[in-house]
Amino acid sequence: MTESTFIHRFEPATSAGSPPLLLLHGTGGDENDLLGLGKMISPGSALLSPRGRVLEHGMPRFFRRLAEGVFDEDDVRRRALELGDFVADARQQYGIAAPVAVGFSNGANIAAALLLLKPDVLAGAILLRAMVPLSDPPKAELGGKPILLLSGQSDPIVPASNSAKLAALLSEAGARVDHKVLPAGHQLSQADVTLARNWIGSVDAKAA
Repeated sequence: MTESTFIHRFEPATSAGSPPLLLLHGTGGDENDLLGLGKMISPGSALLSPRGRVLEHGMPRFFRRLAEGVFDEDDVRRRALELGDFVADARQQYGIAAPVAVGFSNGANIAAALLLLKPDVLAGAILLRAMVPLSDPPKAELGGKPILLLSGQSDPIVPASNSAKLAALLSEAGARVDHKVLPAGHQLSQADVTLARNWIGSVDAKAA
């Protein structure tokens, strides 16, 4: 791999029909964080799990922020393109199809940026507690890509208006967005796992 390489974990598929997953951790996580979640959501899928390359007080992230909820948008764009290059390289190296991103918090935000900046990289996405990543996003063409957006009703970090705006933005770009607001905060709940598993099963069935 080239300089687009991220420290990462790869686990090959154990079931030929399951879509590969790109696992994108939240602030302070690493390449091991979401492996268990990936296995719960889609048993048998190949798992590609990179570690964010930006450090904030020693905690890995996928892009810089200026304050809570205020992103360095130049960095968002640059890091999303780097991540897209990494996924393209990893697909060649490991022989996998375009993955479905499963991102939590900061990982969900970089996945949303990737959808808007390099739509061809992902086959779809599960965005857990995501925010609008760019105030002036490019005109993307998402051509019916399936996206599950799960927000927390009492999330102290992501305002309800922001997640609704993200759902509208992705829908306007042509994605098939399923947005659900759960009785939860910023942390994940069992409902997130159940909804994500059911959703990816239905998407997988449609693709088959």
